[in-house]
Amino acid sequence: MAEARTQTAYPRHWEADVVLRDGGTAHLRPIRPEDAPALEAFHGRQSEGSIYFRFFSYKARLTDAELKRFTEVDHRDRAALVITVGDEIIGVGRYDRLSDPAEAEVAFNIADAHQGRGLGSILLEHLAAAARENHIRRFTAEVLPENRKMLAVFAEAGYALDRRFDDGVVSVSFEIDPTEKSRAVMASREHRAEARSVLGLLAPSSVAVIGASRAWGSIGHQLLEHLVEGGFEGPVYAINPEALELGGMIPYGRISEVPEAVDLALVAVPYAEVPAVVAECAAAGVHGVVIASGGFAERGAEGLAAQREIVRHARSRGMRVVGPGSLGIVNTDPDVRLNASLAPRLPRQGGLGLFSQSASIGVAVFAAAHRRHLGFSSIVSAGNRADVSGNDVMQYWEDDVATDAVALYLESFGNPRKFARIARRLARSKPVIVAKGEGLGLRLPPGHSGRTTQAPAGALDAMLRQAGVIRVGTVEELVDVAQIAAGPLPAGPGVAVLSNSIALGRVAADTAQTLGLAVAATEDLGLARPTAADFAGAARALLDGEGVDAVVVAVLPVAGLRVDDVASALGEVAEASGAPVLAVFPGILDRRIETDGLLPAPGRRDAGAPRVPAFSSAGPALAALAATVRYSEWLAVDQGVPFEAEHDDDAAEALIEPYLSDVEGTELTRLPDEAAARLLASYGIQVVPSRRAADAEEAVAAGEALGWPVAVKSASAHLRHRLDLGAVRLDVQDAPALRSAVEQMGHSLSALGGGEFEVQSMAPVGQACVLRALEDPLLGPVVSFGLAGDAVDLLDDWAHRITPLTTGDVREMVRSPRTSVKLFGHEGLPPLDVAALEDLVGRVSLLKDRHPEVALVELRPVVVSETGLAVLSVAAWIGNAARRTDNARRAMLAQ
Repeated sequence: MAEARTQTAYPRHWEADVVLRDGGTAHLRPIRPEDAPALEAFHGRQSEGSIYFRFFSYKARLTDAELKRFTEVDHRDRAALVITVGDEIIGVGRYDRLSDPAEAEVAFNIADAHQGRGLGSILLEHLAAAARENHIRRFTAEVLPENRKMLAVFAEAGYALDRRFDDGVVSVSFEIDPTEKSRAVMASREHRAEARSVLGLLAPSSVAVIGASRAWGSIGHQLLEHLVEGGFEGPVYAINPEALELGGMIPYGRISEVPEAVDLALVAVPYAEVPAVVAECAAAGVHGVVIASGGFAERGAEGLAAQREIVRHARSRGMRVVGPGSLGIVNTDPDVRLNASLAPRLPRQGGLGLFSQSASIGVAVFAAAHRRHLGFSSIVSAGNRADVSGNDVMQYWEDDVATDAVALYLESFGNPRKFARIARRLARSKPVIVAKGEGLGLRLPPGHSGRTTQAPAGALDAMLRQAGVIRVGTVEELVDVAQIAAGPLPAGPGVAVLSNSIALGRVAADTAQTLGLAVAATEDLGLARPTAADFAGAARALLDGEGVDAVVVAVLPVAGLRVDDVASALGEVAEASGAPVLAVFPGILDRRIETDGLLPAPGRRDAGAPRVPAFSSAGPALAALAATVRYSEWLAVDQGVPFEAEHDDDAAEALIEPYLSDVEGTELTRLPDEAAARLLASYGIQVVPSRRAADAEEAVAAGEALGWPVAVKSASAHLRHRLDLGAVRLDVQDAPALRSAVEQMGHSLSALGGGEFEVQSMAPVGQACVLRALEDPLLGPVVSFGLAGDAVDLLDDWAHRITPLTTGDVREMVRSPRTSVKLFGHEGLPPLDVAALEDLVGRVSLLKDRHPEVALVELRPVVVSETGLAVLSVAAWIGNAARRTDNARRAMLAQ
């Protein structure tokens, strides 16, 4: 029976694939009784010193009783986690609850051969998350002074440590609730590990092509040919059991026959053979595989299951996977020259990092960028994105000195909260351009797995803006912006328009204003036959003018005026000034003359000569410029610090827990109004008291209890806010007035479904607002704010943000709705207490961020006055806590 209870209680959601400090992967899970032999083998491999550090004495072997105690745990008062590679345990962490139920003792044991890979830190993060789930708030540990590595794990975790030295042992204790420092430490470790993991893929020491073929045009043939012709100088191995010679080299039948270790394997074999090939790669110690083969998740449930099993097997044995259905990966670094892709030649070196998903989209993005003469630092085509994702690659690009800007074409989201966190940090140093179709998050493309959103319209775009991402809709828009991002960014919205045509200049200026740019000057060159030098001189003079941050030069064709000459001259102006200069060449009929891209094209001038972003039409040029201006403005805004306020998580959890037993599946349970008010109170938010009344006499009794004056409203959900229908009466001063109001309302509202009444203490008059927070399957916790009434009900005038919020997020959020001008003194009215409103928004965001069980909470209305605010009503629903894809433990997303 005890074993059955343990199996029933097994917390499967604690399982996770993790990236280690050196970029390798492993699997973390709760320990199981059947792990006894593996744990015994783990102990047997440990050195005497490691055993002494763990047990304070030497044990040559663990007794049967010890093995039973260590492997049979209840996952509540006693929990243990193991990290495995294949079937081998390489690390163990455990906690045991002490006499104080909020405290537990922790201990760790890391395999000698795997020390230094960050296993102790990962185990601590995951143990702390498991302990918090079981209402443990503090960890203690006893460590020998000589065990410096374990002491360093605690000291570097970011928690506030209490250390004491007594009787030859260092006692360590600390609160395990995440702190800003511990979150920063976790994010930094995650960043380094995932960046290192992608670096291992993009800069391998050796590559094998499995499925290499002599058949011209086959994927295996192309991968081998492109790899060799791209100039990769490390060892390249062709794997094909049926060929005697491939590309001038003798192939191997299997990867296990290659005499040296292989870093990267490119897999181009039929669908049915892929799982076995990946398993062989794992057994051979390959660090990463790129699977060009398709036919997995796009086949339906069977293919998706096969895809997931490939990833599970690879990760559990320390290997990363790009694909399936990948176009390949590229690194143009002269010291690497890796063209492990279907691109016919190694792309031009440059500063753009490119990530795409489906191979067909990857081809389109690469082709468009190639036509524009954009140079790349690295390219990753993730295919079905079964393992390596855009998040992983952004972690790498953040540190990559060769990457100046980042472009991603996203067809589905895996971990949007993590995306927002990484993109927000990356965008502080490099532009992040995301092409996102209108259906992203609403449906999944073929071959992709993930979750779709139920958040309000606009929440996904708001998340991207919050992260500082430059959002575009198409491949062409992506490369338009990438052209500008390849050079200096505008310092502000001021643009000067220069042209040799008054009409053309006027059209460009009108377009700029429509896009929100500030037209600081327009100039007609006024010459019948202008030269490239004339355009350059005029552009240089305009950049010296007041309020000019960029110059757009629209050039009408003139006999003898060469596009390359103008582009070259303007490129030199931009380089000298450090400000963007854009060239527009409309009206060119000769298709041999390039008018779009970074011009002059390479080969037309010296390789290192400056180039200018050029366009064949002013509209796309100015739209791309406006997008980069918005990015520059985002950079200039102070994002503030993470919002914090006093709150009582224990009180909130104690209130929520009894209701969770009533939750089944995806159903929601509404908290009673009194419980919802107490939930808010645990976060320092007070709801104005109210009482229900069935008739006038009960209403008068409620008024006497609450104190005069009061407000009375219909208790019906569809009427309670309808002042226009007479369902709300304000500032009722005494019993006779209240009795009369209730009788009148009962008569007038009966036909509209009015029933009971609610009597509430009168709040100061002000602007009614709505604040809502929900748990979305895709985005996680979404907070929405708007002004009550037609603004939100009819015009959808909401502001949305994804938690956690900074003080800057909160400030911007209450100012984002178009109707928010009413908060700041409108049409002669006094300004309202926006500071109190910001505090409320921040507190609700904290509540929602920390309690995913709160599926939806709505404060409606919140009345903001000149000196404070009043929350008049709250409704809250409890649901099963979705396993958030980004929380206080490092884990790879399960696809």
